[in-house]
Amino acid sequence: MSSKSILKLIKDKQVEFVDLRFTDPRGKLQHLTMDSTVVDDDLLNKGVFFDGSSIAGWKAINESDMILKPDLDRPIIDPFNSHTTLNIFCDIIDAVKKDPYERDPRGTAKKAEAYLKKTGIGDKSYFGPEPEFFVFDDVRFKNDMNETSFSIDSSEGPYNTGKKYENGNMGHRPGIKGGYFPVPPVDSAQDMRGEYLKALKDMGVKVEKHHHEVAPSQHELGMYFGTLTNMADNLQLYKYAVQMVTHSFGKTATFMPKPVKGDNGSGMHCHQSIWKGNTPVFMGKEYAGLSKTALYYIGGILKHAKAINAFSNATTNSYKRLIPGFEAPVILAYSARNRSASCRIPIINNPKAARMEIRFPDAAGNPYLTFASMLMAGIDGIKNKIDPGKSFDKDLYTLSENEVKKLPTVCGSLREAMQNLDKDRKFLTQGGVFTDDQIDAYIDLKFQEIYKFEHTPHPIEFEMYYSG
Repeated sequence: MSSKSILKLIKDKQVEFVDLRFTDPRGKLQHLTMDSTVVDDDLLNKGVFFDGSSIAGWKAINESDMILKPDLDRPIIDPFNSHTTLNIFCDIIDAVKKDPYERDPRGTAKKAEAYLKKTGIGDKSYFGPEPEFFVFDDVRFKNDMNETSFSIDSSEGPYNTGKKYENGNMGHRPGIKGGYFPVPPVDSAQDMRGEYLKALKDMGVKVEKHHHEVAPSQHELGMYFGTLTNMADNLQLYKYAVQMVTHSFGKTATFMPKPVKGDNGSGMHCHQSIWKGNTPVFMGKEYAGLSKTALYYIGGILKHAKAINAFSNATTNSYKRLIPGFEAPVILAYSARNRSASCRIPIINNPKAARMEIRFPDAAGNPYLTFASMLMAGIDGIKNKIDPGKSFDKDLYTLSENEVKKLPTVCGSLREAMQNLDKDRKFLTQGGVFTDDQIDAYIDLKFQEIYKFEHTPHPIEFEMYYSG
């Protein structure tokens, strides 16, 4: 849309505020709200100055001036605000150089899409993420020098079968790993998930479905696939809608991958494909209907998976979900049948829908960097014809412990992921998509979390070691 069209929309919809939105390196959506009376052609086309030093992982205090540059292609009327508000995604511009800021995640996603075109491999990369999340009634945590604790509660939790409620305990709730797919009243969030989809539709996201997930209190919404940057935008809207709707129900939602002990964690399987014009590049006659190009793409993902983990599994908590020997997709292999493999080839009715599903990511990190890193790994695989090896079609549970130990896996910790990103970064910096400065700053930012986590005594350590 042109700035003229945006200004007309503001007038026609009687918009009171324009919310300029961007995403920080960790993946959190940030915003700056402008009164609509100051929004003009100049602001929409040139942007607004702001202090970049206040965003973790960005500018230093002596070089803080940056510009929020609205992307006019996607204005969104916010369905949650009491005053009519127009939300606009923004890119970050360096105020001095007047160039896209190299540490802006959304800018990185756009550069990855441009690099794909430049290689001649394809015109568009499509992503179909499947983010899972938990909903709780109450969450409390404490991290003092002398006390560390957390407590979560959900009326759906199997730990509440014996709890006394003011109006009685109705008893209908999923058991451990029992949430997939009983109807209400066992599934207590049917109406709330309907509100999630309605909010997403109101914000222009094409949705498909919603359902309860395996764990009690765990849910998933289905969005229609889209191009890389657009889909990362959609994922930010997804998280915003889920947290806002849940809040309106007097509950709380989290995309933390492993908030509950002894049950499934939340992942974000990512379907991926590349098209060139009207031709699906991944359609072919190789394994499971894939092309050689698709297999090379998989080869690139598997080769660089441990570096990708730095973005796709960007929290210390992510690795409580990714533990070998369980159902988690940790094995660096591909298969049309085995869901323990980190890359699954979905069964399809139409050959043009040929794609792969990368299963180790979660939604707690930055979607722009997650998608861009996977695309760059795939492109590297195609350019260098990286063989993904033989498919992994055996049942994991029939393998001996020694056989499982010999299989390559994803990282086991955020520290390991950062170390791998540091030494395996060349595929990311091809074409100037990621920069060394950006990667170094991201690693520094994440090590702040790692140190905080590693330096804090854990209650389970007192149980195991206090009397030793």
